[in-house]
Amino acid sequence: MLLRRFASTSTLPPTIRQLLSSLQPPSQVTKAQLSGWIKSVRRQKNVTFAVINDGSCASGLQVVLKPDATPHNLTNGASVRISGNLVQSLGRGQSYELHAEEVDVLGECNPEAYPIQKQALPVEFLRDNAHLRARTDINAAMLRLRGSVLRALRSYYEAQDFHYVHTPILTSNDCEGGGETFRVSPTYSGPSSRQSTDSSAQTEFFSQPTYLTVSSQLHLEALAASLSRVYTLSPCFRAERSQTNRHLAEFWMLEAEWAFINHVGDVCHVVEESLKSVLLQCRSENALLWKDGDEAKLKTLEDASRPGVPWTRISYTDAIKELRECHASSPIVFEFEPAWGRALQSEHERWLSEKLVGGPVFVTDYPTSLKPFYMRANDDGQTVACFDLLVPFIGELAGGSLREERSSHLVEAIQRHGLKEEEYGWYVDLRKYGSAPHGGYGLGFERLISWMSGIENVRECIAMPRWAKRMLL
Repeated sequence: MLLRRFASTSTLPPTIRQLLSSLQPPSQVTKAQLSGWIKSVRRQKNVTFAVINDGSCASGLQVVLKPDATPHNLTNGASVRISGNLVQSLGRGQSYELHAEEVDVLGECNPEAYPIQKQALPVEFLRDNAHLRARTDINAAMLRLRGSVLRALRSYYEAQDFHYVHTPILTSNDCEGGGETFRVSPTYSGPSSRQSTDSSAQTEFFSQPTYLTVSSQLHLEALAASLSRVYTLSPCFRAERSQTNRHLAEFWMLEAEWAFINHVGDVCHVVEESLKSVLLQCRSENALLWKDGDEAKLKTLEDASRPGVPWTRISYTDAIKELRECHASSPIVFEFEPAWGRALQSEHERWLSEKLVGGPVFVTDYPTSLKPFYMRANDDGQTVACFDLLVPFIGELAGGSLREERSSHLVEAIQRHGLKEEEYGWYVDLRKYGSAPHGGYGLGFERLISWMSGIENVRECIAMPRWAKRMLL
């Protein structure tokens, strides 16, 4: 019996995906018991067809029931446990089907009131029902893709001998100095005796201002000074009021730091190789997400995954030259005029990746004034050893740099950016004892999912999105 094959490898019964992936053309009837939710029901005179899915794969499994054995409350959305025989299907659209012998409806679902219907549902409606939208095929496929991407990234980093570490969510500093942080303070419901007579102690639980992290980078640097190679995938929080399709107030960031590197190109290489590995390993997960997608966008994604074809690299200075030439020939292309020393706008980033290159592009060596204090100064005195990775239809996907390992240069940068030296004393301290050249990067996980899936808005690339003036759950 098929179920016995899983007994020695799992403490749980097999999922639909496990069953379907392990089946061989059967020479005899295969007994199976499955649990899941009903995705559709078609009642005919002599037979009933239903589709059951447990979320483990996109396809689900067709169930064939006799009319007299079909419960009246077997409806779309109901949770069920079904026992029967797995057989090769004679119909089109599936290789196997389950001929039901016993059906238990575990949880009823009123089909008239159930918000998740089979027809296409508006994006705003699903955002309003975020607690239910994971039950749609597209959202479930996105969640499975997130899991697959995470597994692929971990596989890559483990092969490179990186250590997965946990970094604080609560922090005493704003890593990038942008000021877009959420401040954390306690709420007291008990008697005022808890509070000290000292006014600062009344408001500061940790005796100093505390924030939700915007990046794990600084803490990762401290750990890389011991373990050499570290990475994490952690939630980050930015009090940014942008309402674009690329921004969230709560998002996940993949960040890596490692020691003993001397060129920003080495960081670019790790980013490129890790993402190509992910694109190749997770290609099968994208079938449903790209079913009705833009073929031109899909082709650029497939081209980006090709081994042996390096992604383009261009300096910020050369990128500005290309942008200015385009702007001079056709001023209506850009709303914002490109100029050296100015930040690249989203329209500039997309033009570089979509028009100039037609694929991913690393833009390196930005002006010092545009980047955070911790990036290593180049010898020209005007730029820092950094990069932004721009990809078609998204813009910036990742950013990284060599970190300033020279104590005197770091202190000077902290002062130049108007930051309080005492808040970064521990960070400077890392340079006093065995400082080593090092670097790293951060990658927006939801943006990666958006690029890979073709889903245009990052609010649909996370289970429970949060953005300015919007948090339902």
